[in-house]
Amino acid sequence: MIDPISLIRKNIRSLAPYSTARDEYSGELGIYLDANENPYENGVNRYPDPHQKRLKERVSAVKGVPVENIFIGNGSDEPIDLVYRVFCEPRIDNVVSIAPTYGMYSVAAATNDVEFREVPLKEDFALDVEALLAAADDHTKLLFLCSPNNPSGNSFLREEIVRLLREFPGMVVLDEAYIDFARQPGFLSELSKYPNLILLQTLSKAWGMAGLRLGLAFARPDVVATFSRVKYPYNINVVTQKMVYDRLAEDIAPQVTEIVAQREWLEKELAGCPVIRHIYPSDANFLLVRVDDPRGVYERLITEGIIVRDRSRIRGCAGCLRITVGTPEENRRTLEILKEMKG
Repeated sequence: MIDPISLIRKNIRSLAPYSTARDEYSGELGIYLDANENPYENGVNRYPDPHQKRLKERVSAVKGVPVENIFIGNGSDEPIDLVYRVFCEPRIDNVVSIAPTYGMYSVAAATNDVEFREVPLKEDFALDVEALLAAADDHTKLLFLCSPNNPSGNSFLREEIVRLLREFPGMVVLDEAYIDFARQPGFLSELSKYPNLILLQTLSKAWGMAGLRLGLAFARPDVVATFSRVKYPYNINVVTQKMVYDRLAEDIAPQVTEIVAQREWLEKELAGCPVIRHIYPSDANFLLVRVDDPRGVYERLITEGIIVRDRSRIRGCAGCLRITVGTPEENRRTLEILKEMKG
């Protein structure tokens, strides 16, 4: 089994994190004279809890994962960046990923000056496990997988992900941003089985909190502790912590059920549009569709006040648009416009 600590950069292993006076005291405090804050209470005059203790307890209850396995980030983009900073030596190490997939993996690689090796998915967007394993060498530290994948929408076979977790010679970062819409469960309940697994989830999709920018990473306690040493001290603001804490008490199941039902309805109805050439199976809250003139279709929708995502220029997605599942009214209106277009 891989020891994640052995993969961490040497300077990060010995890093002394920035600490505050409040890190050194755990009792009840009444007078705060340690952080040069404005002393007049207005709800946001104090720095937020740098460890998000109260929020992590609620996340733990919702997700069924111990607090020590939870890292809370400023969106999922923060832990994506952190895995590079923690595990990869710039200009020496490399990472392996699939193509097409979420673009921030390669942006973070470029930002951190780390080689990014893309392995194309098969024609049906399935994993090429042999090619992924063959792409790794002695300096490979990370493998990025997104399942359900963005922009293709499909989930990868569970047995193939398990094989990669067992055979890949580095950390496997499995992004489950869309797992709440999937037909099968994710890997959160199996986190303890795989020491090299880092799971990413988000509150931006099914939980409807994209504007609050809060992402979750789940990993071994020593990996989470390392992330916490490297992150900026107050990465999650007071307002976000409070609003997320409150919203996590809500039941999102009815909305998720409706979005999934609308996805299935939209898939069926789109099949009858002359302009649509192919609809790819989806486990997410969007559909990837292929058309003859993606830019033309995109521009026509724009004129009607509807914006979708043109993915036709990225690898493996020639001619494709990505359509997010909206409200029933939004979906019907979009469908009306698409049905008016000639193939």
